[in-house]
Amino acid sequence: MNFNALRAGLVALFILVSGGVAAEGGSGYETLPLAGDQRTDGKVEVIKFFWYGCPHCYSAEPAVNGWLENTPDNVVFRREAPPLNQGWQIHSEAFYAAQIMGILEEFHTPFFDEIHQNRNRMRSPDDVGDFVESLGVDRDKFLSTMKSFAVRGKIQNAMNLAQKFRLTGVPSVIIDGRFRTGGSIAGSYPRMMEVIGELADEITGAS
Repeated sequence: MNFNALRAGLVALFILVSGGVAAEGGSGYETLPLAGDQRTDGKVEVIKFFWYGCPHCYSAEPAVNGWLENTPDNVVFRREAPPLNQGWQIHSEAFYAAQIMGILEEFHTPFFDEIHQNRNRMRSPDDVGDFVESLGVDRDKFLSTMKSFAVRGKIQNAMNLAQKFRLTGVPSVIIDGRFRTGGSIAGSYPRMMEVIGELADEITGAS
């Protein structure tokens, strides 16, 4: 698998199609070209793309987590962490390792906090190992999972999605595979979450 080629492809793709993204004036979202809908059991799929080292992604978390406390019945939400930059790789590996090990709920917010509140940038496996050990997680198992075939597969899938949705930065939220929103597009992170709900209702015909 050649992540560098995928990253280069994302840049080239943005140059080719950047003029093809249609912004809906004042609506808080953009319509993506050449994208099909993404449904799961009749629900609208919402994907938040992020990087743990991104301060804007961190700033979005309170609005996202507040919204998730009462996730609409017509929405399926998930996060993806594609390493759009080589320096993001270790954080992507850590995210998917936590997901595979079933500890994402206890890992996700503390890891974000460790980076942005405690200024621990988590740039090496040892840094990540020390952190997960502090959570009571088996250090060696976590580090080996980070380098596993399963994690590589999840990263490959995330990069493929990033390319499909013309992703050039984070945080970015894709709704139903057809619409994109974010803090800058919607005007604020609370408004971003409102836009997601409004689009989901429109798509599913909810009242």
